[in-house]
Amino acid sequence: MAKLVVRCFTLSLDGFSAARDQSLENPFGTDGIKIMDWALATRTFRQMFGQEGGSTGIDDDFARQADQGIGATIMGRNMFSPMRGPWLNEEWKGWWGPNPPYHTPVFVLTHHPRPSIPMEGGTVFHFVTEGIEVALKKAFEAAKGRDVRLGGGANVIKQYLRAGLIDELHLVLTSKLLGAGERLFEGTDEISKTYDCAEYTASETVTHVRLVKRI
Repeated sequence: MAKLVVRCFTLSLDGFSAARDQSLENPFGTDGIKIMDWALATRTFRQMFGQEGGSTGIDDDFARQADQGIGATIMGRNMFSPMRGPWLNEEWKGWWGPNPPYHTPVFVLTHHPRPSIPMEGGTVFHFVTEGIEVALKKAFEAAKGRDVRLGGGANVIKQYLRAGLIDELHLVLTSKLLGAGERLFEGTDEISKTYDCAEYTASETVTHVRLVKRI
């Protein structure tokens, strides 16, 4: 059965998935991109951005597995864009350039409607204004039997956690400190009653944790 999964969602040592003050220049907030150092160093991520080289091993294995079996993605508006409010600039098509790394349908949660955007490589951004459950239904239909990935950010993942809709979470714990920003588990204190730790694997740089929903 197809699942809703979180893959490679990275947290600082003090529990933040992004810093404050997101902007065009700082999609993870001010200095927040440093929590992604582990991923940007892997061969998988470097190939994603047309670069050569990169590390192999545990981190690269998890980075490569992040796309396996995925048929669609859901993300929050802040993961797609630094803009807030109505779409005043429809020239904006995401952080990733003309050929985003998803290559499947992507459903963006937003309060403001916008026409779908077909991109190179098979990615199509669809904008959903009817809430998380409608977005999930559309994503599963588009995935055609494959899993749906929940990309983030933290607020979107918390909404799906509170609704009991996430089947599995792969979290990456780093040694970096952000001090402030978006916390993942704040307000989700039922998680210890709902999920078990199925995997806990440390590399030289980060620790990979996989939480699986109890049946």
